[in-house]
Amino acid sequence: MANRSNRNEAESETQVASTARTSPAAETEQRETPLPWAQLSALLAVRLAEPVNLNLCTPFLYEMVKSFDIVKQPEDVPFYAGLLLTSYSFCQTMVAMYWGVLSDRIGRRPTLLIGLAGDLVTFVLFGLSKSFTWALVTRSLNGMFTGNSGVAKTVLVEIADDTNRPRMMALLPLLWNVGVIAGAALGGLLANPVTQYPNIFGSWEIFRVYPYLLPCLVGSFTTATGLLIGLFKLKETLVVQPPPSAEETQSATATESTPLIAGSNVRPPQKQSIMSLLTPMRKRVLLTNVVMWLALAMYTTMYPMFAASPTRDGGLGFSTRGIGISLAITSIVVPYIQLVVYPAMVRKYTTLKCCQTGLKVLIPVFFAIPFLSVLAAHIERILSESQFATLPVPNTWLSHAGLEYGALWALLLTLLLMRMLGDVMAFTSINLIVSNVAPSAATLGTINGIQQMATSWMRIIGPIGAGALWTWSVKHKLFYPFNSHLVWMILALLSTVAWRLSLTLPESVNIYQPGQAARAASDRSDDESESDQ
Repeated sequence: MANRSNRNEAESETQVASTARTSPAAETEQRETPLPWAQLSALLAVRLAEPVNLNLCTPFLYEMVKSFDIVKQPEDVPFYAGLLLTSYSFCQTMVAMYWGVLSDRIGRRPTLLIGLAGDLVTFVLFGLSKSFTWALVTRSLNGMFTGNSGVAKTVLVEIADDTNRPRMMALLPLLWNVGVIAGAALGGLLANPVTQYPNIFGSWEIFRVYPYLLPCLVGSFTTATGLLIGLFKLKETLVVQPPPSAEETQSATATESTPLIAGSNVRPPQKQSIMSLLTPMRKRVLLTNVVMWLALAMYTTMYPMFAASPTRDGGLGFSTRGIGISLAITSIVVPYIQLVVYPAMVRKYTTLKCCQTGLKVLIPVFFAIPFLSVLAAHIERILSESQFATLPVPNTWLSHAGLEYGALWALLLTLLLMRMLGDVMAFTSINLIVSNVAPSAATLGTINGIQQMATSWMRIIGPIGAGALWTWSVKHKLFYPFNSHLVWMILALLSTVAWRLSLTLPESVNIYQPGQAARAASDRSDDESESDQ
């Protein structure tokens, strides 16, 4: 019996792997199913709310904390501002997995609606902050309610099919990038509107008393829209097979082993424990994702510091405007890469191959970026020797270091575009893979919740680690690679580790296993019905 069971398992794995190898070719022959926008709207609102809430307060956080009574001297402001920033990610991390478990028990729809309602209320309450305690509590609660973005990802996977799943999953990183940019822009443009726009808001007493309420109100508009759409359009996607009724049990043919009391041997569906879900293969998938997110969190913090640092410290010496221009230019191509390039790539190749390719692209990019500081330092030397060095920087660079200036920007934008391509391919693919390896639809929310919790920890650790390493390397000025290249070398190393881990994953991760399990259960039910007849 044991040999037969092992043989059946081996045959099953072989069939799954065979399907994975042939799926890309099969997908190209299928016509893509139109996206269900009525369902998608609420899900996208959940996904967009997270980066907006995370970044909206960063432009005005310093001034906000400085206005609280808790600050005794200006040197204390960064500490308390850091607590507010960390509280959001920390609370989100602590509850992310439980949102997934809750969605497996009460359903996806009520879980998402609870999260959206809580997010809306706590975000507005944060805008009413007049003390540090109030700001800390509301910011923490807001992080808790946005921890259900993993549930939105679960629903997105469940409403997709094999033809449109790559395009739908590509929307997630697209919205993240849009939310990061839009959140920071709203916070900077709308904070303290009475002072910034006295002709429009000068007579609004509420914004004079609560100077940071307006950006929170505008930022919560997406959440409110998603809540309204969810109430009327969002449908439940969790399907739980009920246990057989007593009548169905009694109608079965009685045998010597049939119990005298009908239904006494009927067992409800067993819930798998979290540890039983974490098989060696799923652990490798989640570990790959965690390493990738650590690198992303470190890069997100590292690039602005690197670009703004003077060239003597290994940076580029850019102004805030220069940093914004570099990020804005590269962000323009994100929708095209995610909505056009990636779906075409995943149809031609496999999801796993796209993930591995994206990681391989990131390795040389991280290795090469810090060398741009050498060119930036050369440009500064040219300018220092010029009698026109006091002119505005763009004019001076163009007039006296035109070739070098153009080369610096061409190389920088090329590397940033390559990084964006690698990010889209790697992270969109790993999101698909995490959902693919869930054993059934009933555990999909839990798997995504575990992923959300693990990656949220990386969003806490990554920025702290990147800032500390950069400060240490700049202060000590050791030999290469322990100088200003250290953080970039670690980013390249983390990408290499993630790539090596992805090579250990089987081809079966390209197949949506919950869908396979559902089809297998349906086939068994059909076979049983035919045998009864």
